[in-house]
Amino acid sequence: MGVAAEALVHATELYRFYHADEEETFALRGVSMELHAGELVAVTGPSGSGKSTLLACLAGLDEPDGGHVRIAGHRLTRRSESERAALRARLIGILLQSGNLVEHLSVEDNVRLARAFTSRRSGQNIDDVLDRLGLRERRKATPSTLSGGESARAGLAVALANQPPVLFADEPTGELDEANETRVMALLRERAAEGAAVLVATHSQRVAGAADRVIELVDGRVADG
Repeated sequence: MGVAAEALVHATELYRFYHADEEETFALRGVSMELHAGELVAVTGPSGSGKSTLLACLAGLDEPDGGHVRIAGHRLTRRSESERAALRARLIGILLQSGNLVEHLSVEDNVRLARAFTSRRSGQNIDDVLDRLGLRERRKATPSTLSGGESARAGLAVALANQPPVLFADEPTGELDEANETRVMALLRERAAEGAAVLVATHSQRVAGAADRVIELVDGRVADG
């Protein structure tokens, strides 16, 4: 990645807190970061450190209580859900730990549906994408018949459907064996090499070791050095 690479994701002083009765829990405490075109960045930290909350705020799935996010120059925070959804469809691919697939649709129809939400068109054939993820033989399967690892890979196929300029993945290899982890990481690295900004929240040392840069969260803050 060159020093002049474009910053596709810019987050400034993100705060997110939750109330339960009289208790207040801070999930994010002033997190700032940039993610550049062409790089793969890993967000690490123990469970409860704020990794999933950070990805949700960056993707506009959750609204931070303070701070703001810009994606490819577009402000994402403090906008209506319909505006955020339109920006996500155009600019962001998202792989969550669950809820990536529409239950009554086959794997290939889930990918087709993701492509229908945007005017951007991927040059990749759906079967080629599923081939790369070892899912071509499962393309007609519905989500309820997939194993945990197959579901994760199918969710990644949906996230990659439109070759988005920004890709967020929350524990993309958590349920995968070593061979499929390698396969998924190769695809994420390839997407970054094509100019996308890729951010992966992970507990995996192998995934963190394959990243260009690591951001460590501790108690909702970016750890020093």
